[in-house]
Amino acid sequence: MLKIGVLGASRIVPMALMEPVARRDDVSVMAIAARRSSAARAFAERYGIAGAHEHYEEVIANPSIDLVYNPLPPHLHAEWSIKALEAGKDVLCEKPFAMNAAEARRMNEAAARTGRRIIEAFHDRYHPVFLHLLDRVRSGQIGKVTTLWGIFNHTIPRQPGEFRRITSMGGGALMDLGCYPVHWCRSLLGEEPEVVEASAMFEPDGYDEEMRATLIFPSGVEARIECLMTPGWHYHALFKIEGERGTLVAENSLLPHLGHSILERIDGGFRQYTIGGGTTFDYQLAAIVAALKDGTHLPTEGADPIGNMTTIDAVYAKAAVQN
Repeated sequence: MLKIGVLGASRIVPMALMEPVARRDDVSVMAIAARRSSAARAFAERYGIAGAHEHYEEVIANPSIDLVYNPLPPHLHAEWSIKALEAGKDVLCEKPFAMNAAEARRMNEAAARTGRRIIEAFHDRYHPVFLHLLDRVRSGQIGKVTTLWGIFNHTIPRQPGEFRRITSMGGGALMDLGCYPVHWCRSLLGEEPEVVEASAMFEPDGYDEEMRATLIFPSGVEARIECLMTPGWHYHALFKIEGERGTLVAENSLLPHLGHSILERIDGGFRQYTIGGGTTFDYQLAAIVAALKDGTHLPTEGADPIGNMTTIDAVYAKAAVQN
């Protein structure tokens, strides 16, 4: 039985963890902590969690907990993930992994030092839809890949305390939305890119409302990234893969269990289809449970989170120069 402790009663926790856990008999959420003790108690009562705490330290110190889930705002990822690792826990850390690549390296160093594991929660990477795209590319079905398009646009409300609109807490379109398209491209190619162009619309508070970037990979593939959190976007996630023989377009590869479509044009033929399966979060949890049992390396741990944050850092640096 894998026993999990949760840091924070954020809105993603039910979908990302509690619902997948409820569908398994080998995982249990043992404790949750929140800055407002009333929030922790209400969450624990709703989901039948035995321990509700006001301090994150109480979850981390619980000797019965194997894995700590960290869905806190990005500026708290390094601090509390490292504390959990030093307490002998494995960690599942929400995206974006850290505030920057330097923090990501410190987190990985803590995992190596303590002999524990820290995994970034890019849940879509484990779903059959992404695995299908990966297989189609690696098998040569669309020929040599030439261009990638990764788009994730979604309105982030303008409301007090919204951390995704607070620079010091890790807010911004690239951090919250664009980290996904960056990860799609890096994961598909298995390479680290150079950022050759970036343009942003920065708000007076310092965060990016919109970001567009062009990446070039060592293989010569060009990737274009777009992420907008401007009011008016309800939800739009798309990953397009262009090759010498044709194209693959995955509409909603991010949350395919909520409805998706794959459009395939190869050698003049066309077909549109879907891939059956559960939620991305179910597949992520299943992969983590298995990997913690047998020691299998996961695609969203180790060098991968550092690579993603390195690219994000480079996009921001290029946008600062070009704007």
